[in-house]
Amino acid sequence: MERITVDPRILGGKPIIKGTRLSVEFILNLLASNVSEEEILEDYQHITKSDIHACLRYAARCHRNEIYLELKSEA
Repeated sequence: MERITVDPRILGGKPIIKGTRLSVEFILNLLASNVSEEEILEDYQHITKSDIHACLRYAARCHRNEIYLELKSEA
């Protein structure tokens, strides 16, 4: 996780892409909102595709060994 870092002085200690003020949470929210990697890279030219993938790896690792509850469908 060399591209993701935490600094209590930046964004209240949220995990960020190293050398930026872009949080992992922000990048994940963009992806979840159907913003493509290409659009993100165009809008935030100081990050790389590797940075985006580091955010995804960070999120995946955060959910290891989690307990999952069954969700009911609202359909």
